[in-house]
Amino acid sequence: MLSILAQGLLAASVVAVNNGLARTPQMGWNNWNSLGCDVSEALLLDTSRKLVDFGLRDVGYNYVLLDDCWQDGRGDDGYIRVDEQKFPHGLKWVAGQLHDQGLLYGMYSSSGEFTCARYEGSLDHEEEDAKSFASWDVDYLKYDNCYHRGRFGYPEVSFNRYNVMAKALKATKRDILFSLCTWGEDYVHTWGMSIANSWRVSGDIYDHFNRPDALCSCTDAKDPFCVAPGTHCSVMNIINRVAPYVDKGAPGGWNDLDMLEVGIGGMSDAEYVAHFSMWAAIKSPLLIGADLRTLSPEALSILNNPAVIAVSQDPLGKSAALVSRNLTVPKDQYGEGETQIWSGPLYPNDQLVIFLNAANEDLEIITSLDEIFVRHGPGGSAPHTKEKWDLYDLWAKRMDTSVAKKVINSPPGTLNGVKGWYNSTETPYKAGLEAGDERLLGTKVGVAAPGEIKVKVPRHSLKMYRMRSQKGPIKGYTITRDEL
Repeated sequence: MLSILAQGLLAASVVAVNNGLARTPQMGWNNWNSLGCDVSEALLLDTSRKLVDFGLRDVGYNYVLLDDCWQDGRGDDGYIRVDEQKFPHGLKWVAGQLHDQGLLYGMYSSSGEFTCARYEGSLDHEEEDAKSFASWDVDYLKYDNCYHRGRFGYPEVSFNRYNVMAKALKATKRDILFSLCTWGEDYVHTWGMSIANSWRVSGDIYDHFNRPDALCSCTDAKDPFCVAPGTHCSVMNIINRVAPYVDKGAPGGWNDLDMLEVGIGGMSDAEYVAHFSMWAAIKSPLLIGADLRTLSPEALSILNNPAVIAVSQDPLGKSAALVSRNLTVPKDQYGEGETQIWSGPLYPNDQLVIFLNAANEDLEIITSLDEIFVRHGPGGSAPHTKEKWDLYDLWAKRMDTSVAKKVINSPPGTLNGVKGWYNSTETPYKAGLEAGDERLLGTKVGVAAPGEIKVKVPRHSLKMYRMRSQKGPIKGYTITRDEL
């Protein structure tokens, strides 16, 4: 008889699309958030070199994604054309350059007659475009939702529209990660995993921590009358929207909270740390949105934290879940403010706990092991609540700004990261966790024991801990999919 947790893992293992891709959330870079339509062959090659020279490829960022604005209409034969001014050598050549650096190539289209920037879309030309993508050696397709001729409004209608491209990609026999961008419409979290490796859960993110905006009107994940998921969705808006269904993600298919804003400039350092940490904990794809050619040392030292990336790339593939939310806290000028506690299992026998302070002042957040382990048994019934747990701060070993500055300013090819920094190309995260690599575990800062637990958290920030039982593995706590 399988344990309840084992049964849950087994169920999760069969609902995600089975194309062998995205067994952990995909990581990489996308140009849209910082550069929009300012795309070119040179941009992709410059960025690929930065990914390598900054050591970002070797902590997991291996996809280079070209977003919208690469098209130049469609020929009489039905096949889409590439803008030769922007890409004089063609996209297959670009893919080859990326592959030679140990990177993967991704690009964009829309399940509409036009893309969101009003270039040529793929609606009713899915087979031709899938063949083109495969012939260009594409490894990843982001597939948007603009100008779809009204083919939405009901889950089956949207499913069928996106499934045409899913089938066309499969027919090419090339491994292409399929990333849906439906903005959360038509309950995509209930069907996206059937055909895709990730699915967007909200309108487009923008570079603010918690500001409400009329363009991001959908705030309730259960609202069937949401007509405009829109844009300008803040970090907290997206976190709260996905909270009811974080369990829909599993190896092979992930809830996509949209691209990272880290380094673009609209949030404080603490807010960017919180943004990055929550995306990793919820198992969203981690796609850098900043222009790497102008990246700040502070942003680099957020994006390259191996202890947090190890949470994203955790072999169990289990998202943290919201276990506590307090709205009775000081509000900001927008009327926003709350605190949250998130918790979830980590490989091999650990637990993640996050204390998120989105209130307008520094606060002490109070919890207990009963609350942290409520998903393992309510009312303190889980055996975990009787143990003592060592707390490891996952941000304690953040790269020093002076070191990050050295990484950025070193001549190309001379540093390739920093000596002693974690390299997942050489040692995958699963192997590093099994070996107890301290770079992935963080720094021990305290002990969580039965009773009241208090953590002081600065305004618009978080504390993120890996918990390890002092008595070792708890019977029945975790079971990996390889054992099922």
